[in-house]
Amino acid sequence: MAGELTLSPFLSDALVILGAAGIVIPVFARFRITPIIGFILIGVLVGPYGLGSLVERIPWLTYVTISDPGALAPFAEFGIVLLLFAIGLELSFNRLWQLRRLVFGLGALELLIIGGALAAVLGYTGPLDGTAALALGFALAFSSTAIVLPISGTRTPVGRAALSMLLFEDIMIVPIIFILGALAPNASAEGWSGLVDTLWQGALVIAVLLIAGRFALPRLFAQAARTKSPELFLAASLLVVIGASLATAAVGLSPIVGALIAGLLIAETEYHSEVEMIMDPFKGLALGVFLITVGMSIDLVDIGANIGALALAVVGVLAFKALVTGILLRLMGARRSTAAETGVMMASPSETTLIVLSAATAALVVDFETAQFWQTVTAIGLTVTPLLAKLGRVIARRVDSVPQLPGEEESDEARTIIVGGGRVGRLVADMMRTHGQAYVMIDSDPDLIARAQREGYRAVFGDAARGDALVRLGVESAPAVVLTMDEPVLAQRLVGKLRREHPDLLIVARARDTIHAAALYRAGASHAVPETLESSLQLSEAVLVDIGVAMGPVIASIHAKRDEYREQLERDGGLAEKPKLRTSSAEA
Repeated sequence: MAGELTLSPFLSDALVILGAAGIVIPVFARFRITPIIGFILIGVLVGPYGLGSLVERIPWLTYVTISDPGALAPFAEFGIVLLLFAIGLELSFNRLWQLRRLVFGLGALELLIIGGALAAVLGYTGPLDGTAALALGFALAFSSTAIVLPISGTRTPVGRAALSMLLFEDIMIVPIIFILGALAPNASAEGWSGLVDTLWQGALVIAVLLIAGRFALPRLFAQAARTKSPELFLAASLLVVIGASLATAAVGLSPIVGALIAGLLIAETEYHSEVEMIMDPFKGLALGVFLITVGMSIDLVDIGANIGALALAVVGVLAFKALVTGILLRLMGARRSTAAETGVMMASPSETTLIVLSAATAALVVDFETAQFWQTVTAIGLTVTPLLAKLGRVIARRVDSVPQLPGEEESDEARTIIVGGGRVGRLVADMMRTHGQAYVMIDSDPDLIARAQREGYRAVFGDAARGDALVRLGVESAPAVVLTMDEPVLAQRLVGKLRREHPDLLIVARARDTIHAAALYRAGASHAVPETLESSLQLSEAVLVDIGVAMGPVIASIHAKRDEYREQLERDGGLAEKPKLRTSSAEA
C-alpha cells in the first residue's frame, strides 16, 4: 500500500540488538549479574524458537524478533575476533613467553586428556563409531574463550591458567578440523596434504605479520595520533585487526590467530592503552551479538522433551572437565583454590565446540541428530558459565582458607601516574627513579612519548582526560597522580574528575600561577605548585647562597616560605576549614 512504512530486516535486527543491549546491560548491572546471561536469554526470547515461532500468527512480532539468525553469524564471528584482539593487547610477547610452559604443557595436556577420555566414554556408552566419538570428544573438550576470559581477566592466577589453556585450544582449532576432514568416510589423501600446506603457509604469514608489524605499526599509529582524531585512531585499529585476521584466514588458519597477533604487536607499542580504550565498546557490542546467537540456538521445547538425557550429558561433561582440569593444575603446582576455581569455570563447552560439530557434520563424521543434541548441550553449558564462575569462587574459598598475600593476585605493582611527558614530567620521573619509586608517564603527544621511551622512561601513549585511560594504568591503586601539563583548564577538569572518582587519592598538580593554584585546590588537588612561586624561591635560594649565607638556614627559610604560601593558596581556594586530604608519608 502506498505510503506504508516498511522496515528492512537489517534495521529491524539492529533495533532488536541495540534495544537488548540498552536494556540488558543496565538492568543486570543493577543487580550485579553478568550481562552474559542476559544476552543469552534475550537470544532465546527473540530467536526462532521463542517469539519468532509466533510471527505467522502475530505479524507485528517481526519488529521485535531476529528475522534471519544466520545473518548475525558474521557479526558474532567479528565479536570473537575483537575479543582475541583485546586479549593480545593485554599481553605482550614477553608475557606470552613467560606463559609458554602453561600454554604448551598445561594447555596440551588438558585438551588431549579431556578430549581422549570423553571420546573413549562416548564410544563405549553410545552408538558411535571411533571417528564420531573422537570428533565429539575433542569438540566438547574446548572451553569458551568468549565468556571465560571476560569473567576471569588475564592478570589473576585463575586468569593466567585459563588464558594458557584457551590459547592452546585456539591454536589447535584448525588442525583438529583438518584431521576430522581427513578421517571422513569420503576423505582422500588431499586432506592431509591440505593440512601440511596450511601449516607452512600459515607459518609464513605469521612471520610476515610479525616482521612487518614491528616496523609499520608504530609509524601508523604515530601518524594517527598526530591528527588528534579518535576516528582516525579507530580506523587504524580496525584496519590492523581485520587485515591480520583476513591474512591468516586466507591461508586456512583461524582469523582469531591473526587478531591475537595484531593485539600482541600493538601491545609492544606505546599506543596499546589508547587502542584498547577505543576498541572496548565495539568488542562488548559484538560479543553481545555472539551471545544472542547462542541463545537463539536454544529450543526450549526440545529441551523439555529430552530433559533427562540433556541434564545427564550437561552434568557429566561439566563434572568431568572440572575434575580433570583441577587435577592437572594441582599437578602443575597451582594452589588448591586456583585449581578448583579454574577447573569449574573452564568446565562448560565452547563456541568452538559448535564450529567443530558443524565441520564434523559437514564431513559426515557425525550425523545431524547427534550433532543437534550436543549443540543444545553446548548452548546450555555456555549459558551457565557465569554461574559456574561464581560457584568456582565459592568452592575456592572453602578448599583454601589461606588468605592471598598482597600483590599475589595482581602482578603489576602500584605506581605513581605522571600525566604529561614534557620537561616537568620527565623531571618528576627522574626524582621517582632516584628514590626507587615505581611510576608510569602518560601523554597524548606521540613525539614526546617516543622521546621519553628513547631516554629510558616508562611512558605510554594515551589521553588521560578521555575515557578510562587512567583506570587502565591502575589509578585505583596508585600512590599518587601528578599533573605536569601546561594546560590550566584541562588540569582543573582532570583534578575535579579524579577527586570525584577517587576521594582519597593524592593529586599533585602543576599550576601556572597563584590564581590557577587556588582554582586547582577548589577542584580537589591535594597540592598545587605554582611555577611563579617555585621560580621565585629558587632565585632567592641561589642569590642567598652565593652572597655567603649558610646553606642550612637558607633551605629552612625556603621551606618555611613555601609552607606559608601553600597555606595562603589553600585559604584562597576555600580550603582553610576543610580537613586535609591524604598526603604522602614523606611530608608527614
